[in-house]
Amino acid sequence: MLVLSLDSASIASVALSRDGEVLRETATTDTRSHAEALAPAVHELLAAEGLTGRSLDAVLVGTGPGPFTGLRAGLVTARTLGFAWGLPVHGLCSLDAAAHRAAPLLTEQGATEFAVVTDARRKELYWRAYTVCTDDDGVRAVPASAPRVGPAEDVPAVASVGPGTGLYPDRLARAVPGTMDLHPTAADLARAAWALTSRGETLSTDTAPLYLRDSDAKVPASVKRTPA
Repeated sequence: MLVLSLDSASIASVALSRDGEVLRETATTDTRSHAEALAPAVHELLAAEGLTGRSLDAVLVGTGPGPFTGLRAGLVTARTLGFAWGLPVHGLCSLDAAAHRAAPLLTEQGATEFAVVTDARRKELYWRAYTVCTDDDGVRAVPASAPRVGPAEDVPAVASVGPGTGLYPDRLARAVPGTMDLHPTAADLARAAWALTSRGETLSTDTAPLYLRDSDAKVPASVKRTPA
């Protein structure tokens, strides 16, 4: 299955994969230019492989949690491409992508539980707890909580990995050093999705964003009229 993956919950990233093997990927280091980066990246990746959108089997997008504007950019891009190319669009929690990459590392360190933490701004973190499971299919991260947002002190006292570890290392119970660059990426999203389908699970077609809190933008209670 040939899949185009996009994630903009943290950094903006795009990946092209076949049966879970990432053929090409690109990611920004800027967390504030998602709308400008995604469409050109999709064009470049497809062109580099000599493909068009109609060569694909599906589009996969990270549903967050993430800041409003950045997260919307990825979701709208994925939905638009899916509509234009007549492809199914699947959604997967972005934190699950980072957890899929982190699980083998934490197994080597003897951890059986961990949390992925990313920047939620407002001096808070997005986070989700996981349990490390080892079976015939290898090492995997099994969600142990819903995605949440709050101060660093709310994160369980387990090993924490991800960009949030560099923001509030003294406020997290067990921040794992050297993991602050472990952003959710489209490539990890593709690998995590393939791992799920390989175990017989079905990917969701729900691409609703995981904002987890209300927007700062408010509709005025009344319209003020300016004298002519």
